[in-house]
This record gives sequence, C-alpha cells and structure tokens, in this order.
Amino acid sequence: MTSILPANPQAQTIQSLFNRIAPAYDQLNDRLSMGQHRIWKQMAVRWSGATTGQVCLDVCCGSGDLTRRLARQVGRGGSVYGVDFSPALLEVARQQTAEQVQPLAIEWVEGDALNLPFADHGFDAATMGYGLRNVLDIPRSLQELYRVLKPGAKMAILDFHRPNSAWIRTFQQWYLNLVVVPAAESLGLKQEYAYISPSLDRFPTGQEQIVLAQSAGFVNVTHYPIAAGMMGVLVAQKPGYLI
Repeated sequence: MTSILPANPQAQTIQSLFNRIAPAYDQLNDRLSMGQHRIWKQMAVRWSGATTGQVCLDVCCGSGDLTRRLARQVGRGGSVYGVDFSPALLEVARQQTAEQVQPLAIEWVEGDALNLPFADHGFDAATMGYGLRNVLDIPRSLQELYRVLKPGAKMAILDFHRPNSAWIRTFQQWYLNLVVVPAAESLGLKQEYAYISPSLDRFPTGQEQIVLAQSAGFVNVTHYPIAAGMMGVLVAQKPGYLI
C-alpha cells in the first residue's frame, strides 16, 4: 500500500514519531503500565457496545491490540477495520494478528483520523485508544467518528489524562519523568516518549471532551475516569435518528 504522507508538517512529525516507536510500542506499553493497559482497552471495548456479528471500527489502531479485542467481541460473524496513518505500526499489527491462534476478521487500513476513508453511517461501534490526544484537530476527529457511525451506535475513546488530584498529578509526572522516559531511553526512544507530558498539558479534560463530543452531535456523553484519573474513557452515542 502506498504510504500516506500528510501535507501538514506537524502531522508528518507525528507520523514519523509513531513509525520510529513501532518496533518497541507493545513492549513499552506492557512494561510501563504493568500490563494494566489490557484491562483499560477491554473496558473501552465493553463501553463501545459492540456485539456479535457487527461491523466495527478502531481508529488510530497502532499495533492493533485494541482492534483484536474488538474483533474477538464481534466474533466470526462480525468484522473490524483498524485504521492508522503509521505504516510501520500497521505492519506490526498485521504480523501480530497473523500469529493469533484464532482467526480474526480484521482489515487494516492506512488512513487519516481527520478524513476517514469510509462512507457515512457504516459502523455499529467505534473505539480509539491513545489516539485522540495526538490528532491535530480533535473536533474534526470527533465529527468524522460521528459521520461514519450508524444512527444509535456508540464510540469509546481511551486515553491518558491529567488527574484532578494534585498528589496524583505529582505521582504521574514523577512516573513519566523517572520511569517512562528512562525506559524509552534504554531503547533509544527518549525524545519520542518525552512528548507524553506536554501532550497531556494540551489535552482537553474529561468535561471538556464531553462538550466537544456534544458539539459534534453525540448524545448520552459520559467521561469515565479510570486508574485514579490518570486514564479516562469518553463514551458517546450517535442519535438513533439523523438530525
């Protein structure tokens, strides 16, 4: 597949970053979350409302861990599209999926979260894991998710957050500075992971995300803080009728 090269220089920088971290992405996720990321991703799958036989979407799918969980949720009668604009991460996703004992109905698509390559109203549910914080236009990405979901369908978006508690924020920053960045540095990826802290400072709070999702047209919008508020899942539903 021909690689998608974003015209925006900032988007090119983000794409290059994720291409560089692709070989170590899963290893670092396991080490730095002590395996807890699997639980958080499964929560996102459950809150997405995906059920057996449905056609679902995982945006900013990365190495495909959340995508595969979504595919297991919909079963053999369903299918999942995993979308990312990092060709290196998509290659990791393909390789790891090929190694699965149970065949999974997944189609990997190189695409942009701000311009999803799908028709309107096509998906029964959608997820996104650690992607919303990295898109250049959060309102546009939410509008695109709204566009491609069927009426009545839900989305669930998992990401890092700055917790409200001052002492937990202090712990989070300590962990990023003294655990996350040194671990990444040991793999030659110090600068690539140092970006997490400033990205959290720019990221909308849970309440702000609720407002953004409502502005995109979603209803029944809730933000669930998890991991003492250091993570969160935004859950929203497209109205059951077109407006």
